[in-house]
Amino acid sequence: MKDNLHPAYEETTITCACGEVIHTRSTRKNIRVEICSKCHPFFTGDKKFVDTAGRIERFSRRYQPPKKSH
Repeated sequence: MKDNLHPAYEETTITCACGEVIHTRSTRKNIRVEICSKCHPFFTGDKKFVDTAGRIERFSRRYQPPKKSH
């Protein structure tokens, strides 16, 4: 096998925006994430409503087929 083929696999920390710190091993150092299993709504059961007013209507208007004029 070739020498120095694989990257270094070292201890690292993953830090979430909520403050959770996870110690693991990775090829990258000090990973920062916005959401983790401690704060994700799927795992916590909390329902967070995102403001989606008008998003569906804008999508429908943008991607509806053109109207035919007779």
